[in-house]
Amino acid sequence: MFMLRVVSNKISAWLFAAAVACGPMLCAAQADNRQPVLVELFTSEGCSDCPPADALLMRLDSTQFVPGAQAIVLSEHVTYWNHQGWRDPFSFDEMDERQQQYSARFRLDSVYTPQMVVDGAKQFVGSDRNALTQAIQSSAAQAKVPLEILDPRLQNGRATFSLRSGPVNSSVRWYAAIAADAARSEVSRGENAGRTLQHTAVVRVLRQLKRTGDAQEFTLPVDATLTEGSNVRLVVFAVDAHSGKVTSAAQGIIKP
Repeated sequence: MFMLRVVSNKISAWLFAAAVACGPMLCAAQADNRQPVLVELFTSEGCSDCPPADALLMRLDSTQFVPGAQAIVLSEHVTYWNHQGWRDPFSFDEMDERQQQYSARFRLDSVYTPQMVVDGAKQFVGSDRNALTQAIQSSAAQAKVPLEILDPRLQNGRATFSLRSGPVNSSVRWYAAIAADAARSEVSRGENAGRTLQHTAVVRVLRQLKRTGDAQEFTLPVDATLTEGSNVRLVVFAVDAHSGKVTSAAQGIIKP
């Protein structure tokens, strides 16, 4: 049996904090009334410029160094570096497609790594700590719609959960990601040959949800290998279809 610790994005009148177990860092985020901010890193183990960005994302995740913000991080590994001699074992096509969508939205000439996107609103080179801090501060200054993950559980290789949120408009699109809490690779070829690379919150599944109400139940596949020796994260977020900005976000940890 697995237990999921739910992290809601905002202290509110209906938050049942006493009934939800969470770690010191996450409870502190709730107590300080920090605003959740989604930070996505597009990266690749085949890119020699990516390890500093991976390290920055890990540091943000572990220390939460931007006051007033609860950074919810995701490592999204793309495939287009795989032809350079090393196939990134965490890469898959959906991450390429997601980055292409951002490239069009930000009117970029091409995709690149490492790239960070904060709350769907700002993008920059993923190793730039100053840009990251400023983008998170800007997002944290804007209130989000409250969101909770409810009754999460693991059954027959699938994560099942429901959601509760404040009022949202019809243009909102909902997404859920299953991510390995931590990952590590010994790279033998390519630009990072001979290096040991470490990652946090590595996305393995990303799905758009068709949400119709608070009582609705969702399921996502969870590969058995994800639960071997590492926690698994469940991240849910809402995006305004017109602006592309994240309007709600929450995360939880499935512990073996």
